[in-house]
Amino acid sequence: MLSSKAKIGKNTDIHPLAYIEEGAEIGDNTKIGPFCIVRKGAKIGANCKFTAYCEIRENVVIGDNTSFGSRCTISANATIGKNVTIKYSFVLTDTPDLTKGDQKVVAGVGDGALIGANVTLMPGFSIGKNTIIGACSQVRAHVPDDEIWYGNPAKFFKKKG
Repeated sequence: MLSSKAKIGKNTDIHPLAYIEEGAEIGDNTKIGPFCIVRKGAKIGANCKFTAYCEIRENVVIGDNTSFGSRCTISANATIGKNVTIKYSFVLTDTPDLTKGDQKVVAGVGDGALIGANVTLMPGFSIGKNTIIGACSQVRAHVPDDEIWYGNPAKFFKKKG
């Protein structure tokens, strides 16, 4: 279902089994695969690709030239940079830590990051620009720019370059 109140760019390919809510914005030349859900207020850039079964929740912002493998979930209010590659089954969580009085947790992924398959980004943490996160990692800390991390919990491996 495609809401008549969604803003869809030119040459955008939305699979008939995708669900796009009102207020969503999808940039030019973006491909939305089957069973993907784009919630209200989400803004997806140009030249992006979503394979299948992805959920982009409320008010998420995704930069240009970003691609997602299947079964990715991006929690509300998160930001994903431009030129990011995310393999399948990435989950960006946003559950607040109520013991600390958190009301809203905003997390994100910086420009140029590469996220391996089956990675989870825990609440309140971010992944820096041009960073690589190895497959099957659970990120429980802020990851600085230009670093490689992996493991459960994910730990610093080395600087890129």
